[in-house]
Amino acid sequence: MPDGATKPFVRIEGLKRYFDVSAPWLVRKLEGRPRQVVQAVDGIDIEIAQGETFSLVGESGCGKSTVARLVVGLYPPTAGRIEFDGQDMGARRVQSESMALRRRLQMIFQDPYASLNPRWRVFDIIAEPIRAFGLSTDKADLEKQVADLLRQVRLTPADGRKYPHEFSGGQRQRISIARALASRPEFLVCDEPTSALDVSVQAQILNLMMDLQRRFRLTYLFISHNLAVVYHISTRVGVMYLGRLVEQAPTDTLFKRPKHPYTRMLLDTIPDLEMTGRQRTPVGGEVPSPIDPPSGCSFHPRCPFANERCKAERPQALPIEGGTVACHAIEEARLPIEERSYAGAP
Repeated sequence: MPDGATKPFVRIEGLKRYFDVSAPWLVRKLEGRPRQVVQAVDGIDIEIAQGETFSLVGESGCGKSTVARLVVGLYPPTAGRIEFDGQDMGARRVQSESMALRRRLQMIFQDPYASLNPRWRVFDIIAEPIRAFGLSTDKADLEKQVADLLRQVRLTPADGRKYPHEFSGGQRQRISIARALASRPEFLVCDEPTSALDVSVQAQILNLMMDLQRRFRLTYLFISHNLAVVYHISTRVGVMYLGRLVEQAPTDTLFKRPKHPYTRMLLDTIPDLEMTGRQRTPVGGEVPSPIDPPSGCSFHPRCPFANERCKAERPQALPIEGGTVACHAIEEARLPIEERSYAGAP
């Protein structure tokens, strides 16, 4: 939570999501196989203040996109709690209350080529949330709202007559953003919205999203593996590894004084453009399987600072410099915190 914030707009507590990927029962019986469960999200806590951008970063398969789908309700959690503006998202409600709550949060998906219905005109794609939530009074009002939304994402009302295949990737993502804004939401979950786009187009979409955030005071949960994008757009950053949140901090703090060895490993992959000559600690090995994660700290098989405690005991998140870090080496002061520079903003 940023300094001065009274209560979080979005609160995630002890969130878990496991997927059963076992072979069919008969196959398991005949071949003596055990059940197999993927621990995609294994107990994370996040608080997001209104108007800020909280980014989740990490390698592919760490559980970032699963968190995004859990927050918007596409997956039910195995355990844990998600609160939006003080309301439990998992509580039973009558349909009208559920619709009123769902209207306030929307999602922008990763692939603009797959997330738009190719058989619908752009007008109908954007108009659908307005119709679904009953936000227009008549046909003229609906047309005006769609035209305004297209202008807000820097397209023209005439584009509403076209089909998605007539647009470039960046333009399709603008359409996806317009659709997400159609229900007048307050919270947007953005699942790698720029990863399928060219670098020059990425900057345009990021600048558009930041402009819309300022104009409508939107709150973002931003999922990405691109550290330059995260540095550019985020207020705070959380680092995930194998379904767990290992560190979270304000953006400047995380990039200048990273604590967790995994965070340092991610930042060490960025070229040292200033040629400071700073020594980098190499981290070897592969990401373990989420079906059979390591005991204790999940990062210990790859961590050059691990000891016996790291192998046996799961670290708890400790408050430090306005954020948290889950690392025994930091807790025991075995790993000094170093200052570094980062010039990766696009």
